Amino acid sequence: MDVEILLYDGFDELDAVGPYEVLANALEYADEEGSVRMVTLDARDFVTASHGLRAGSDGELGEPDLLVVPGGGWSDPGPGVRAEYDDGRIPDRLAALPEATNVATVCTGAMLAAKAGLFREKGTTHAVARDDLAASGVEVADARVVDDGVVSAAGVTSGLDAGFYLVERAFGSEIRDRVAREMEYELRDDVLVV
Repeated sequence: MDVEILLYDGFDELDAVGPYEVLANALEYADEEGSVRMVTLDARDFVTASHGLRAGSDGELGEPDLLVVPGGGWSDPGPGVRAEYDDGRIPDRLAALPEATNVATVCTGAMLAAKAGLFREKGTTHAVARDDLAASGVEVADARVVDDGVVSAAGVTSGLDAGFYLVERAFGSEIRDRVAREMEYELRDDVLVV
């Protein structure tokens, strides 16, 4: 299973790093071939996240089995989801992904998937963007994680919940529980599958 996490200037650190750690541990424990990589739309050495973390890029966005799109910066001027939404290149690239690519969003990353037309019916996002997600035609569900084809996670820490849900879906509850024990994470069962 090849996983890519799409970085851009202004992404929220935990939106990307939380799912990264969950999924990387799962691949190791499941003894599954694959990788978890941090990627960018265009070739870059690094990006600067919303709180100033400089994160390196492992390469350009390809055609992974699973793509995680973090959020950050929807209501702030400057770099972040709003700038990427307005620019349009990330939503265009998401819309062009092969149908077999699974997409997960964390926080306001849902706005990029919504602009790409990836949601079928329901999704979730951070409270700051719920009205905007609804205005885009997505029915906003009151859950930490929603699986509507696109797996969306509400706010920053719910990206961990989405990561664990994705692990269970791909590798089963035994691997999910092992990763949770390793990370000392209390699993939540607030997932709406549409």
